[in-house]
Amino acid sequence: MTRLTVALRDTAARVDAATPAHRDRAVDALRAFAVLGVVLGHWLVTALVADGRSLRAASPLQHMPWLAPVSWAFQTLAVFFLVGGHVATRSYASARERGTPYRRWLHARLARLFGPVVAVLTLWTVVTLALLLSDAEYGTVRTLVKLALSPMWFLLVFAVLTAATPLVTRLHPLWPLAVVLHVDVLRFGLGAPDGLGWLNLAAGWLVPYTLGAAWTRGELDGRRSGWVLLGGGTAATAALVAWAGYPAAMVGVPGAEVSNLNPPTLAAVTFGLAQCGLALLLRDRLRHAMRGPVAWAAVALVNLSAMTVFLWHQTALMATTAALLPAGPLPGLHTVPEGLGWVAARLPWLVAFVLALAVCGAAFRTWERGGGGRRLRPSKVVRAHHPVTERAPHV
Repeated sequence: MTRLTVALRDTAARVDAATPAHRDRAVDALRAFAVLGVVLGHWLVTALVADGRSLRAASPLQHMPWLAPVSWAFQTLAVFFLVGGHVATRSYASARERGTPYRRWLHARLARLFGPVVAVLTLWTVVTLALLLSDAEYGTVRTLVKLALSPMWFLLVFAVLTAATPLVTRLHPLWPLAVVLHVDVLRFGLGAPDGLGWLNLAAGWLVPYTLGAAWTRGELDGRRSGWVLLGGGTAATAALVAWAGYPAAMVGVPGAEVSNLNPPTLAAVTFGLAQCGLALLLRDRLRHAMRGPVAWAAVALVNLSAMTVFLWHQTALMATTAALLPAGPLPGLHTVPEGLGWVAARLPWLVAFVLALAVCGAAFRTWERGGGGRRLRPSKVVRAHHPVTERAPHV
């Protein structure tokens, strides 16, 4: 056994020993899987195709729609909001017990949420100006900026729902689900303007968020709830795709007439219900798996870097693609994603994306705690009196 292996095992053991016994490690594991799912999904279905001096966005789902099931595995946003609703409602209840004012509670959570955004916006403001001054093609600049800032929509919705936590603590998930249903009936059935669909941006993600609140209240403790959500959500999604004309892909596909994600459709929401059901069913298995020090240390590390990973993973992809343009076009990186050959060539590039993301993490990690603060070690976080899952929304 090498010294590095011994050191890693020793660190993992210290993190495990420092974790309070009452901490629900399944919550952290679900959050970590959701983060990694989104990142891997973007890296697999987002392609930047080199066309002379320009870059344009493409997706393998455009050319290989039969790969839509890949999006089912990696579109994990509903789990984000399930965990977020559970964590926020539990945190708010704890704050009320301690006599912490709502304003102070909200400020602490949003500071944790938006602190790292400052670094992203600053860097991309500089990059955008530099590209425009260097006479880069406007379409390329627009594509890059759109990809870099696309994670921001999630943070805005999450912030709104976090602020509304006291109001939605006891809201039944059927109410926002009914809003989504009626909006889609108006849009797709009665010819209402497509702009009406943006109501679902809040209502759609409020469904798993309120499920998280129900989790906090103890209403989803039994396995029956998980099976009902998994079975009902799966059946409803299959019916909507097979007979109601909804897209099979649960992510946006460039050039598609309808996207299940922008804004969320009823199919995306019912698919999210199935995901939430599966997540609830896996809680006991995850708690057991997280008893292993190495597995738990890895999950703790992902949670500590969740905001950095989420905000910078698109930048890592674009930086790798742009840096290697002079050597291109390279298969799987700059080429059109139109066959299984592209998929096979893409997989090795994931390693390069991870390395680029690690560089971003090293450069901007201190912003993870709300902007330029001290770097927090995993062992310190898990020793905190109030666990991370009760102090701040990790996404």
